[in-house]
Amino acid sequence: MHAWLDSTFGLEKNNTSVRTEILAGITTFATMAYILAVNANILSAAGLDQGAVFVATALSAAIGTILMGVLANLPFAMAPGMGLNAFFAYSVVIGMGFSPQLALAAIFTEGILFIVLSKTGARKALFNAVPLTLKYAVGAGIGVFIIFIGLKNAGVVVSNPATYVAMGDLTKAAPAVALTGVIITIFLLIKRVRGALLIGIVLTWLIGILAQQIGWYAVDPSAGAYDLIPATFVSSPPSLAPTFGIFLGGFGEIFVSFSGFLTFLTVTFAFFFVDIFDTLGTLAGVASKAKLLDEHGHLEKVDEAMLSDAIATVVGAVLGTSTVTTYIESAAGVEEGGRTGLTAITTAALFLASLLIAPVFLTIPGFATATALVAVGIMMMEPIGNLKLDDLEDLIPLGITIVTMPLFFSISHGLAFGFISYVTVKTAAGKTEEISSFMWVLALIFLLQMVLVG
Repeated sequence: MHAWLDSTFGLEKNNTSVRTEILAGITTFATMAYILAVNANILSAAGLDQGAVFVATALSAAIGTILMGVLANLPFAMAPGMGLNAFFAYSVVIGMGFSPQLALAAIFTEGILFIVLSKTGARKALFNAVPLTLKYAVGAGIGVFIIFIGLKNAGVVVSNPATYVAMGDLTKAAPAVALTGVIITIFLLIKRVRGALLIGIVLTWLIGILAQQIGWYAVDPSAGAYDLIPATFVSSPPSLAPTFGIFLGGFGEIFVSFSGFLTFLTVTFAFFFVDIFDTLGTLAGVASKAKLLDEHGHLEKVDEAMLSDAIATVVGAVLGTSTVTTYIESAAGVEEGGRTGLTAITTAALFLASLLIAPVFLTIPGFATATALVAVGIMMMEPIGNLKLDDLEDLIPLGITIVTMPLFFSISHGLAFGFISYVTVKTAAGKTEEISSFMWVLALIFLLQMVLVG
């Protein structure tokens, strides 16, 4: 068995062992298992069945991660991406009024496009056509958007007729426990504790259970306050039927009007662009940590890795979940010594095993998963440090993108204003030669979408 694993994954060549790879895979799963509860909570807000989304999340993560391990032999794991799931639920479905079926159709279309572009190498060219300023601005803007959603889901931020938003009642259990969980999670992150996000969610959930036991947290399903104690811990997985294949119904809604078709294109591009940014950025960062880049800074199996990501996105849309992408948490397994696809296969096996304890993940409340949203959002703002903030050509697109995403409650609107502002700034500075043809086209499409659709 050991000889077969060595020949299949090249363990000796990569200076690793079966034991190291398995431990690395377990570590990676521990750091990203939070997505099972978080994704189910977020997409259920868009009207999708929570149990079916949980199964779709686990299966798409497992399938994508297996592909990464087999096709690319890399120690990277995949799952529905943070930010992309928020865009799906809060921007496309709740904000724009699209059905979940149409949003899944956009993701399916994006995934097919990715497969084609991954095979031709055009995906990398498109990524390079977008300036660094906007790549960093988009990541930071999504980070602020996710923080806002996390605080909103926990009741820390509430609507207010006079001021639009306001601080919630912190004497209530949910927002108070959520803020406590955020503090705990940040402490764990600062201390560099493995699995800090998952531990933070679990500890917040346990504090919530204590609040329920003493009567501070009142169970009231009509108000969205569900019992925090699982009825059982092990069971067969929920049915996938409520979400499986429903993306097909979305294609019937695309051609109702020209404005609807235009909006569908911009939504598809928004998924497309953020996924490109997320995947290539993550691959470069984690591969660098694993010392898998050559002397030119290239990753040997980058095309196979991107193809795995593209196929996983299509599979996720068919199953009924938002865009599947490579996770930066894979770096945790790399730091434990993971160097080959065996690490990925181990992580995938644990995602499959999690299907047997669905009741546990599905009982975790929104105020507990909010801790991960806030923490991830904060970490997504890190790329701002790469920009020249004393240069208006960087600062203006950055500021506009970051502000518009949460204020308009839409990643696509933030992208639109960011791209248009970049073209405007460069034109005003007399630097139109720095604007690629791709950027001109995108700015025009976004402008048309804003004028015709809003």
